[in-house]
Amino acid sequence: MHLYNAWLPPPVAAETIKEKESFARVIRSVKDSYRPDDPESVYSTLKWISVIDLFVKAKSDLSLEDIQTLIEMGLELFLLSRSKLYPQVRWGNVLVRLLNKYRKRISLKVEWRPLYDTLIHTHFTRNTGPEGWRLRQRHFEAITSLVRSCRRFFPSGSAFGIWSEFKSLLANPWHNSSLEGSGFVRLFLPTNLDNQEFFTHDWIKECTDLWESIPNCQFWNSQWAAIIARVVKNYNLIDWECFLPTLFARYLNAFEVPVANGSGSYPFSLDVPRNTRFLFSNKTLTPAKAIAKSIVYLLKDGSLAQQHFEKLVNILEQYYHPSNGGRWTYSLERFLLHLVIQFQKRLLHEQNTINSRRVEHYLGGLERTYFVNSVLKLIDRGQYSKSENLSETVAQATSLLSYVEPSLVLPFVASRFQMALETMTATHQLKIAVMSVAFVARSLFLTSLRASSPKQVDLGSGGDAFTDLVVVSLSNALLGMDANDPPKTLATMQLIGSIFSNLALLDDNIDELPFLPMIRFSEWLDEFLCRLFSLLLHLEPSSVLNEGLHSSATSGTFLVEDGPYYFCMLEILLGRLSKSLYSQALKKISKFVKTNILPGAVAEVGLLCCACVHTNPKEAVGQLIEPILLSVISSLKGTPLTGFGGRGIFDASASTMVRMTISPALETAIDYQLKLLSVAITYGGPALLCCKDQLKEAVFLAFDSPSWKVNGAGDHLLRSLLGSQVHYYPIDQYKCILSHSITPALEEWISTKDYTDDERLMPKWHIPSDEEVRFANELLEIHFQSALDDLLKICRSKIHTDLGDEKEHLKVTLLRIESSLQGVFSCLPDFIPSSKNGTAEDSGHASFFIAGATGPTVGSTALREKAAEIVHEVCKYLLEKKSDDSILLILIIRIMDALGNYGSLEYDEWSNHRQAWKLESAAIVEPPINFVVSSHSKGKKRPRWALIDKAFMHNTWRSSQSSYHLYRANGNFYPSDHVILLIDDLLHLSLHSYETVRSLAGKALVKMIKRWPSAISKCILALAQKLQDPNSTEYVVLGSCSVLASQTVLKHLIVDPKAFSLFIIGILSSSHHESLKAQKAINELFVKFNIHFSGVSRSFFRTSDNHIGGQDFSDLVSQIGSMSFDSTGLHWRYNLMANRVLLLLTMASRTHPNSSSKILSDTAGHFLKNLKSQLPQTRILAISALNTLLKESPYKLSAEEQSVISEDLQGTTKSSLEGALTQIFQEEGFFNETLNCLSHVHIITDTETASARGNQGDSTFQSLADKSITRFYFEFSASWPRTPSWISFLGNDTFYSNFARIFKRLVQECGMPVLLALRSTLEEYANAKERSKQCVAAEALAGVLHSDINGLLGAWDSWMLPQLKNIILAQSVESVPEWASCIRYAVTGKGKYGTKVPLLRQQILDCLMTPLPPTVATTVTAKRYAFLSAALIEISPQKMTATEIQLHDKLLEELLGNMCHSSAQVREAIGVTLSVLCSNIRLCCSSHYDDSYDRGVSTCGNQLKEGNWVQFLTKRAAEAVLSIQNDSQSDKVMNLVYLSTQNGHLNGDTQDDLKWMETLLYFIISSLKSGRSSYLLDVIVELLYPVISLQETSNKDLSILAKAAFELLKWRIFWQHHLQKAVSVILSAANDSNWRTRSATLTYLRTFMYRHTFILSSLEKQKIWRTVEKLLTDNQVEVREHAAAVLAGLMKSGDEDLAKDFHERAYKGAIVIQRRRKQRNKNSGQSVASIHGAVLALAASVLSSPYDVPSWLPEHVTLLARFAGEPSPVKSTVTKAVAEFRRTHADTWNVQKDSFTEEQLEVLADTSSSSSYFA
Repeated sequence: MHLYNAWLPPPVAAETIKEKESFARVIRSVKDSYRPDDPESVYSTLKWISVIDLFVKAKSDLSLEDIQTLIEMGLELFLLSRSKLYPQVRWGNVLVRLLNKYRKRISLKVEWRPLYDTLIHTHFTRNTGPEGWRLRQRHFEAITSLVRSCRRFFPSGSAFGIWSEFKSLLANPWHNSSLEGSGFVRLFLPTNLDNQEFFTHDWIKECTDLWESIPNCQFWNSQWAAIIARVVKNYNLIDWECFLPTLFARYLNAFEVPVANGSGSYPFSLDVPRNTRFLFSNKTLTPAKAIAKSIVYLLKDGSLAQQHFEKLVNILEQYYHPSNGGRWTYSLERFLLHLVIQFQKRLLHEQNTINSRRVEHYLGGLERTYFVNSVLKLIDRGQYSKSENLSETVAQATSLLSYVEPSLVLPFVASRFQMALETMTATHQLKIAVMSVAFVARSLFLTSLRASSPKQVDLGSGGDAFTDLVVVSLSNALLGMDANDPPKTLATMQLIGSIFSNLALLDDNIDELPFLPMIRFSEWLDEFLCRLFSLLLHLEPSSVLNEGLHSSATSGTFLVEDGPYYFCMLEILLGRLSKSLYSQALKKISKFVKTNILPGAVAEVGLLCCACVHTNPKEAVGQLIEPILLSVISSLKGTPLTGFGGRGIFDASASTMVRMTISPALETAIDYQLKLLSVAITYGGPALLCCKDQLKEAVFLAFDSPSWKVNGAGDHLLRSLLGSQVHYYPIDQYKCILSHSITPALEEWISTKDYTDDERLMPKWHIPSDEEVRFANELLEIHFQSALDDLLKICRSKIHTDLGDEKEHLKVTLLRIESSLQGVFSCLPDFIPSSKNGTAEDSGHASFFIAGATGPTVGSTALREKAAEIVHEVCKYLLEKKSDDSILLILIIRIMDALGNYGSLEYDEWSNHRQAWKLESAAIVEPPINFVVSSHSKGKKRPRWALIDKAFMHNTWRSSQSSYHLYRANGNFYPSDHVILLIDDLLHLSLHSYETVRSLAGKALVKMIKRWPSAISKCILALAQKLQDPNSTEYVVLGSCSVLASQTVLKHLIVDPKAFSLFIIGILSSSHHESLKAQKAINELFVKFNIHFSGVSRSFFRTSDNHIGGQDFSDLVSQIGSMSFDSTGLHWRYNLMANRVLLLLTMASRTHPNSSSKILSDTAGHFLKNLKSQLPQTRILAISALNTLLKESPYKLSAEEQSVISEDLQGTTKSSLEGALTQIFQEEGFFNETLNCLSHVHIITDTETASARGNQGDSTFQSLADKSITRFYFEFSASWPRTPSWISFLGNDTFYSNFARIFKRLVQECGMPVLLALRSTLEEYANAKERSKQCVAAEALAGVLHSDINGLLGAWDSWMLPQLKNIILAQSVESVPEWASCIRYAVTGKGKYGTKVPLLRQQILDCLMTPLPPTVATTVTAKRYAFLSAALIEISPQKMTATEIQLHDKLLEELLGNMCHSSAQVREAIGVTLSVLCSNIRLCCSSHYDDSYDRGVSTCGNQLKEGNWVQFLTKRAAEAVLSIQNDSQSDKVMNLVYLSTQNGHLNGDTQDDLKWMETLLYFIISSLKSGRSSYLLDVIVELLYPVISLQETSNKDLSILAKAAFELLKWRIFWQHHLQKAVSVILSAANDSNWRTRSATLTYLRTFMYRHTFILSSLEKQKIWRTVEKLLTDNQVEVREHAAAVLAGLMKSGDEDLAKDFHERAYKGAIVIQRRRKQRNKNSGQSVASIHGAVLALAASVLSSPYDVPSWLPEHVTLLARFAGEPSPVKSTVTKAVAEFRRTHADTWNVQKDSFTEEQLEVLADTSSSSSYFA
């Protein structure tokens, strides 16, 4: 049994035993309601889902057989209802919950294939159903969660099947299918024991190779990191050592941080299509969780992973520092959090299985210490981060780790706390430091006790340091309570609560605690209370006190609003005080409360009193409550009374004479005291009975007062009083029951998972005694029953002549009724529902699901029924006579809500409280692993009071749910007549003219009809008629829309065809409402209906004789169809809505066997005509519609038919739509008009932005609401293009692929007649002047070319080929992007993964390959290359045919020969085309080689295979660079000399070299940008030198390109095979004769070393360090300084040995030079460069640790400062370095200066003129 259920109030706990049986009954009902022969019956099982959910949330004790049965049945239901999204969402979610909860206790086998088929069928096919995107999104979330939960149950062999299924998708990394493939592998691949044999060394190798194929894409990184992490975690037998360098290099580079002033994000990350990102949800951020998980599970004894991890930490720690924050902080914060969480999980798992398994892979003490030490570095840097998330994560991490390695963590916390106390400037540090101490309080206590126990544990300075920390923090906590600093005050309260939650009892003579003798608690308590009172006196109310009806007793200041710490602290403190200390505190508090009136802090003072009463009700009531009560009564007695308070003593005639008032000061005081009482007596219980007469009196007087404010306070008091008498709530909650095993002075905490039925631990509950129940009934009699009678009297017999008096009397009487209902919650029994058979008695056993009660029964059902009848009558009266009085109406709505929505008050209470505890603080959680006392539990431990709190809330939730679902699931019950009266009244009120009244009534109504679904149809009927009614006012429309837009109503439309048609017709017939607000509301309602649309009830399609009332489906369609023509004169938005509904209905009917094909063909024809509609939105919708409706493709050739084209195919099959469509498009001028209309959608702006590239018509003329109607939300069909687009010179096209798709579908549907009708228009538009017409022509032509129909080849030869040639040769350039897209669309591969070749691909490529006439303009040449590059992107290299390979061969020769083209535009095009071409060739060769597959390899021409082109490029590049550099040198020398003809010739050659080089740089940039560089790395490595050396040349254009390539190269990682080559190229560049090249090489080296630090061998690293060191003495001063900056960076890059070696040598070198300078005179022998080099080496060492002072640093800084007397440039280096050292250490200088000797400080002070910092 779960702890929370065992700890329920005894009467409720006894009932829970029946839950097992009732669950079994529910499962039988589910079985009965589903009939396998009728797939529709799945809808009848849905009502049970919320009931099943109920048992899961209630943590009931259920039998495992029942759970197993339910899960198996649920999975079967899920898979059988394939195209029914809504049932799948509901069943999917409940299955996920059950599987996650019971996963370890059930045995199950689930096949993966059916789940995959469902996923594909719903989300990855073109056949998107009509369902709205919100439902699709929920469906996707449900099915992916279900797959994740079922993964562990996949049988053996599944992993093989899954990998072979998806591996083919990963073959072409430049097609989006590879991204989908990686998503599928991550989602499906199981890592359970059954599939262990699949995960071999070779498979991991294959994975890491695949991971490499797409660089710089976080989506791709996330998928592979997650897969690897799961494998690492679940299989510890795999040997990972050889993969570690690669993995850690990937992990480091996945964090996008700025290296050496670079940018902090990938310059060109791969663009992942929107729906792939949406489907495989991935915050495109660093996969921090997966990385942390892998690292933690890779750590093993003797593994290199530890060193790698330490290095990773050393590199990343600098980015945690507050001064280095940025967009990367979030992913670093997640990384730290997950490191600690995964570490804890691993330790817990190992501790729990330590006896049953081999232990060699487990973490030992040394590994734990190692891990904690490493993480502490990150914690140290991030502790005071400006990002609140990071600083809180750090505190949490500290808390967890302090239980693992206290000897490391606690001294760290102590020193940080000390430092925070000393620094006066940064006050935010104190808050964090206090929070950290609060979070480690428990491990502090446990550690110091262990330290003082006989078995001494060595903790460095022993336990004393920690003892001091507790004492210092407690005394400082008193200073921390400051009304002006809320964060610090709350942190302090958390600290006090945390410390006292650990102590069993607070008393002056606690001997067991060796560390608290120096605190005298009585003195501390006095001081604490003084501080607290002063805090309360100075509190500023957070908002203006609201006078209205809604002011609650507890709308307080930050103490109450910003978290539960204040009240918890008081409860804990008072609960733990010894008897004598409690009395001492109570006296002080009572004195304070009596003497002060603080209206701004009612809640705070109230909670203080409440805590006193809760701890010891008897004493507190006597000393606190009674005095205040008497003072209130005496104050009230002195004020005039109205007589409305319920004693029946008012005199109607007298009250009109004079208006009674009460002075504001007195009013405020009474209001304060009453509210204070109402909070204080919450847990008074039986102790209040001694003063019940005074309490009754006070309530009477408060309601009798003429002040509405006082009446309101009386309302609070009555509620609270009723609650304290009849509710179950825990008492003695904060007393310590169980002491810790180490010492009785500490409390033992409890885990919910280690439940024992120890009687002592059970909470004590307040179970109301008979006397309390009598008192409550008495109060109800007065303030509920007699108040109801008063109400009737006022309304019926008009006892008041004065309307004002009547209003006041009504107000007070309604208020009394409301507060009675709000006080007793669900203790007043519910209405009894009426059943079909007339009685409710036969409900029998159905009347129990789960146990739950707020308290014993008070009053009776009859009382609730009487109230409903009277309220109904009063409501009629108010609506007639006082419909403009919002206060009265709001009161009556609240009463109806409390009467009709039984249990909703508890639900609100629970959800509000749940929010308060959401921030569950680490201060009161002891993690399951605890190495301090070596006691490990199964789950987190918490103090007993916190668990009792949770059990109390669990009971509140149970009582809100216990009867909620009882009658919902059973069709025999209807709401009782009283509920129906309330629903009718609320329906009227929800259409009221005041918005507050409308919204309150609407909410109450929706809650009520959700519980009684049979009432929904009636509401829809009434409200839909209001929308149609031309006389309805604006507010009626607004009210109707807000109720109709509720989820409850929208869900009901699925099952109720009559309501559905009324709803639709209601919306579509509401265009006569003219106000903007009304139109906006209708529009929003329609959009919401669209988003949540989940299909149409199947009963709709049955024959119409079943229908009583409602319309037949076809009637409805024709009625809507008639509304959706332009000619009806409807407003365009209504026209649009009608068209949208028509589309939804047609799609919904398409899947149903009974629906007629006539509807389908009529609708398709209708939308085809709409393409030439005058309304732009309707046109766009028509495009979406046709894309969905044109499904059959009788004229399309299948792959076999393409090879043998036979003419007799014509007319064998016909599409059902063909007749209707042909008739339309053969009308005269149809296509001309259509294309013209569609061209208007293409809005071509001058400033085209990248975001304008939409799937649909451009956004510039659509508002958001319209867009949400017209868009077919997510087009889940494969969005085109399916390959990345990165080519910038193609510009932003306005080519809409869905327009192309309609033409394609239309041609496939109706065959050649379409081509004939379209031809003339197409030719005219293709040659038109306007760009928008050319756009449409490009789309139409693309669709036709891609249609693959019979007869297309003939049309190609006769008119398309010439047309395409014209387009290529046309002079106009502005429409090049569209025509390029057209060609790209036409050659796009077919099939889901783009591997089938379209019919005309070869012909189109041949046409593009035809050489141009020699006379054409360069723009045409550039255009041809642009078209070629666009076409080549779409070819699948791994499946290239022999002819395509030859084409590549031929084109390669042409491009290599043309690289010196005179036009820059053409050169760019050639560079880009070359990168596509070469990468295609490479991938083709590698995959053919992999598959050992002969077809086409023989033709893979020698040039391609042997890579002659690579040698050609590299050789030519080397020559060109040389020539350019020589030329720029000679430029400088011969600037003014007249050049001879020979030099002119030379210059011509150099010009060619420049052009050639420019093309090559375009090639490099394009390879890196496009993500294709993985296959061209060997080429790029060879070309590193040209890129580095051309950064600064006399040719500006070339340098700009070289810099762009350089920026991209910084992000590129070279893997093992190319790394050595890269290093040698870089080292030779570092020794180049040109100093600018040396400097550029240094810039590149910094990022190069960072990216490759894990994969470079130590030898290579040493070479690089040596090379950079050599440059310290370079003869160019810029290079020397740059080398020093690079070395400072390298020292931080994690290579500790090299860094240590360097700073030691730097020190020695400087010492030697200094001695020599002293011995000889200054001008002797040494060059400036060598002295400057030595000083720079020192400066680099100093600047390499900007925040710490390692032991060697003081000597280095001092020695550096001694060089300040040298001449420049040495002097300026010294002053800059020392100043920088000062700046970075300023924050913590107070502490760090202790590392320096007096003499060293003096030397430093001399170096600077301003010595004050270091004084």
